[in-house]
Amino acid sequence: MTQADILFLNAYVLTMDEDMHQYTPGAVAVKGDSIVAVGFEDDVKKEYSANETIDCKGKVLMPGLVNAHTHVPMTLLRGIADDLRLDVWLQGYMWPVEREFASPEFVRLGTSIACAELIRSGVTTFNDMYFYEEDVAKATAEAGMRAVCGQSILKFPTPDAKSYEDSMEKARDYIQRWKDHPLIVPSIAPHAPYTTTADILRETASLAQEFDVPLHIHLSETSFEVENMRRDEGMPVIPYVKKQGLLDAKVIAAHCVHIDAGEIRTLHHAGAGISHNPSSNLKLASGFAPVTRMLETGLNVGIGTDGPASNNDLDMFEEVRLAAFIAKAVTNDPTSLPASQALLMGTRLGAQALHIGHLTGSLTPGRRADLILVDLSPTHNSPSFRRSSDNAYAQIVYAGKSTDVSDVMINGKWVMRDRRLLTVEEEELLAHAADLAQKIDAFLIEREQSVLSKLIALGGSMEEESFEVQLKVRITEADPIVQALMRDEIDILYERHYSQHDAYFQFDDPSQGRLRFREDDFVDEKGNVSNVRARLTLLGVIREGEFERDVLLSRSRFLAPATNSLRFYREYFKPESVTTIEKERLRWLIKYKDTEFYVNLDHVTTPKLGRFLEIKSRTWSRKDAQNKAQLVNELLALLGASGSEVVTRDYIELVSD
Repeated sequence: MTQADILFLNAYVLTMDEDMHQYTPGAVAVKGDSIVAVGFEDDVKKEYSANETIDCKGKVLMPGLVNAHTHVPMTLLRGIADDLRLDVWLQGYMWPVEREFASPEFVRLGTSIACAELIRSGVTTFNDMYFYEEDVAKATAEAGMRAVCGQSILKFPTPDAKSYEDSMEKARDYIQRWKDHPLIVPSIAPHAPYTTTADILRETASLAQEFDVPLHIHLSETSFEVENMRRDEGMPVIPYVKKQGLLDAKVIAAHCVHIDAGEIRTLHHAGAGISHNPSSNLKLASGFAPVTRMLETGLNVGIGTDGPASNNDLDMFEEVRLAAFIAKAVTNDPTSLPASQALLMGTRLGAQALHIGHLTGSLTPGRRADLILVDLSPTHNSPSFRRSSDNAYAQIVYAGKSTDVSDVMINGKWVMRDRRLLTVEEEELLAHAADLAQKIDAFLIEREQSVLSKLIALGGSMEEESFEVQLKVRITEADPIVQALMRDEIDILYERHYSQHDAYFQFDDPSQGRLRFREDDFVDEKGNVSNVRARLTLLGVIREGEFERDVLLSRSRFLAPATNSLRFYREYFKPESVTTIEKERLRWLIKYKDTEFYVNLDHVTTPKLGRFLEIKSRTWSRKDAQNKAQLVNELLALLGASGSEVVTRDYIELVSD
């Protein structure tokens, strides 16, 4: 008789193997970190004895669940910003808070809390993507969990790296040192095509191939992402990443909501794994992934919760159930994605999607002993029928709850017995999390009181003030001004033609200033738009002082690139009102008496305010401003507009009259 370490008896065994074998009464033998035998109880007992025998009392013994996509440290950000669009949620709240608070300590705390939640809900393996991923790996290993841990790579600075080059160096070092860990599979995680570059995608794919590790990425999560890719690159997301060589790596693609049949085949041919995230996609209104078509094509599709800030929990029982329900509703077919297949996605297919199906995901001799006991006797799951072999799957998927999990073993070691956690101290962790929540609350409350703070929090915003002297007058004809600019005293450095579309945000508190969203359409000599630029400008104090003939000294602008849509900024800044102004602008940068000035000829068409000449120059001191004010008046005379009506208010103020 062969000696094992642990013998599980009197169990309803769901193997989730290739043939979906079930055994009742069943038994499983474990030796060291692996399963050595699975079968009917009498057969296993004939061949194996063990130092410890576990009476499962008729409970379901099955593989641990596999959470195929998450961001576990974000347990600490659960609930801070809900009911928002993905771009507003991510760029307006998650990233600013992470820039302020994310640290190795933050990551370890959040991961440890997540491990407690995951273990309690029967998850033995998860796939993660975050910052300071080595600290995620450390906390996960300490909790005794199995995970694929991906070091995030983005094209802009992150909490753990000043540049993507730093992230790449960190990823290489991390992967080298964790490559053969018994619980952790290190990976690299370029966040998404829209937060990386073609070069980054190629470099991360190359690194993943070099070390033969998975590559974890968000793909085609929203229709907005796909539309932008078509506009900017002339192709959908999947062909774009294939072009960069990304699919040569062992890809784990999260979401894949907006992909077509051709893209599904491309992913299948590449051997990519997919993580379906039903709760997150519903909550963020990202759409419905074509899961049944993916499965029919042969893709390995797992199920993920996504991060606990976008779900807002890590409950895989809930996720598996929802995946089955959504598939039925989307296809209008109640036979779509039956319970057995949904549970398969949460176990073996999930492990295969993570490229670790040889390690876990099924109760098969040679696989690691990652298993759970599920009690089907509670009131909400009674009675039990055994007429069909599918009944047990249906009980777990349609009526089972995470609280039905009583015992969890990972890699041959217990991490929960009789619903008592053995590797994580919840009480102390939750106390630390409560203290941190107060600090994050204070940060967000302070930020929400200031438009400027919200602007800077978006990232990429430059907290730079510009001071300028300016003079604006009404004109009736533009041609005489254009001809006067040809005078010998004036040196033209360049000329531009813009169609400008301005949206001014007004707020309840006037001291916040006005925020202007501007789109500049660059118009070429043939009248075609050759380029588009968008900027945000926070207009503060209108007037610092006046000089001769109402030349103004203004301090007004904190500038920021506008990388999102007008709708995004409306939802993020929540203005009391929005006013639109459109104009055609001819602009010259000139030099007059060794001093540079901008000369603008504006035709304000919406609303119909008419034509204006504006002369302005950046300045750095009051003395410099006084000198430039005098030159502005000289220029006004040279341009033949010295007798024109002076306008001392901005266009938005004229509109507001």
